[in-house]
Amino acid sequence: MPLIDNHMPSADIQALDAAHHMHPFTDGAALNALGARVITRADGVMLTDSEGNEYLDGMAGLWCVNIGYGRKELAQVAAAQMEQLPYYNTFFQTTHPPVVALAAKLAELAPGDLNHVFFANSGSEANDTNIRMVRHYWAAQGKPEKKVIISRKNAYHGSTLGASSLGGMSGMHAQGGMVPDITHIDQPYWYGEGGDMDAEEFGLHRARLLEAEIARLGEENVAAFIAEPVQGAGAVIIPPASYWPEIQRICDAHDILLIADEVICGFGRTGNWFGSQTFGIQPDIMTTAKGLSSGYIPIAASIVSDKVAEGINHGGDFNHGYTYSGHPVACAVALENLRIMQEENIVGHVADVAAPYLREKWLKLADHPLVGEARCVGLMGALELTPNKATRAKFEDGGAAGLICRTHCFDGGLVMRATGDTMIIAPPLVITPAEIDPLIERATDALDKTYADLKAQGKI
Repeated sequence: MPLIDNHMPSADIQALDAAHHMHPFTDGAALNALGARVITRADGVMLTDSEGNEYLDGMAGLWCVNIGYGRKELAQVAAAQMEQLPYYNTFFQTTHPPVVALAAKLAELAPGDLNHVFFANSGSEANDTNIRMVRHYWAAQGKPEKKVIISRKNAYHGSTLGASSLGGMSGMHAQGGMVPDITHIDQPYWYGEGGDMDAEEFGLHRARLLEAEIARLGEENVAAFIAEPVQGAGAVIIPPASYWPEIQRICDAHDILLIADEVICGFGRTGNWFGSQTFGIQPDIMTTAKGLSSGYIPIAASIVSDKVAEGINHGGDFNHGYTYSGHPVACAVALENLRIMQEENIVGHVADVAAPYLREKWLKLADHPLVGEARCVGLMGALELTPNKATRAKFEDGGAAGLICRTHCFDGGLVMRATGDTMIIAPPLVITPAEIDPLIERATDALDKTYADLKAQGKI
């Protein structure tokens, strides 16, 4: 029997939570005074809390529950694997069938020559792996000085010290510092930073900042450039069409490895198996996690090109790994998740049904007086809240409007995330048009109530 069950009164669960549980990215004192929302059940795209309230999960958990909640097949596979081989490591010249099968499946799905896989337990760990991997790769080529990794401001690559250093969020850097030899260039955020440039001109300008940074550092010192195809946690920042082709050209021209962080975009989110395919790029390494198991169990993977894998293999021991790298239960669950995605053509459903329908409805929200821009790609969307649509103005107390809107979303039965004053969604990939309709209705209602609140406060 579990220590705590879903039938305890909400107040009792909240009290235990406040007494013992430290939450991620949270002001603990403020949360404990309020009391955490207690989620007890989930099915399909819907969540239920301890008070019986239902919510349409517009964020797929944390960008991860791609096949939706309640798929018993994954639980059954996990139980069967636990009975047969609950754990063994992949150190010391040892392997096991689930890790081999999953590595082969990922090599089959990944674009180009990404045929090799190093497993971890989260996107953060996989990006930590990538730091060591690219530096070891260049050292094995006789170029140990090539160790600087270039990233972008406002990027998110995880919350371990290494991964948060790759990321470009200053609030994270302020708590614990950064690892050395990582630099950041400006992001391709046209709405917020494009000024008077048109989007395509701006995309080229921001891409060419990479070339300028390589020149500043010296090509002989730069190991890699890392970026998300679409910046997810940064506020679903979709780069202009001119951006990624120029980034690819620059990396190729200057012998710089390209790392695509596909933790959010991977496994169908953008309407292809990987965001790299959507934007026409060929990375040397892809970081994956989240949708790899649809969030049912922790697992992540760095998917590596032939060139990088062969270089590392000829460099002696790669002194890196995790106790649970390629955990047999996690691999079995991920394989079942990918089987379901393929057999049910979930990526096709996104590309042909759900994404076009969402796009049609979502972009119309730009007509709302509070919305400066609505944008989406695949099943990712963002709404920019503004006091002045014509000038793309920002609210003086940045983030307050977003928090008001987020509260109205929850109160109206919708999980929609606030990133500053940008509202973002990334629902389960299995969402249907019949479920997108109430998502749009609840989002519209939240916008209406937020607009009324801000007007009453004199902020509009």
